[in-house]
Amino acid sequence: MIVGRDTASMGETDIATAAIESLAESFNDGVVAPVFWFVLAGLPGLFVYKAINTADSMIGHIEPRWRAFGWAAAKTDDLMNLIPARLAGALLALAGSVTGSATKGWSIMFRDARKHASPNAGWSEAAMAGVLGVRLGGTVRYDGLENARPVQGEGPAPVASDLKRAMTVYLWACLGLFVLVLGGGFLWPQ
Repeated sequence: MIVGRDTASMGETDIATAAIESLAESFNDGVVAPVFWFVLAGLPGLFVYKAINTADSMIGHIEPRWRAFGWAAAKTDDLMNLIPARLAGALLALAGSVTGSATKGWSIMFRDARKHASPNAGWSEAAMAGVLGVRLGGTVRYDGLENARPVQGEGPAPVASDLKRAMTVYLWACLGLFVLVLGGGFLWPQ
């Protein structure tokens, strides 16, 4: 229910892959980028970011029916996530320090992030794949059509038990962002 792909014929690994990819991408879209724009531009920055991000989610698709209408929302969202997406990937890779896989998180992120069709989603997804030691991406179905996406990470496809590990990484990355913002607040000139 949280992914845009066709779910009727998905098995355990497909569901785990979709959930982990969504969690990683949502870490940027729902946590890091809103905090980034709030810190940078206050409430107006936060509101503008969320409006653009929501418009991209609703109409920024590549299907011919919506391409012309959603193009501006998608491109603006890409631009607004340029820095936050890389920060999100770095925080997830850094969270790997706690779970014991930081080196893989960094190396997979730098190796595979640019393979993703999105200029931004690949950063957090590749970092998460590296930290977990799993393979994300591959063939998915949207609106009945197969879409072969590049593979990110190495190792086996994730299974249900990897979701708990992904949540642990996510929570540590959230804590890292909190510490970063708190520390920055103390350093900000009064």
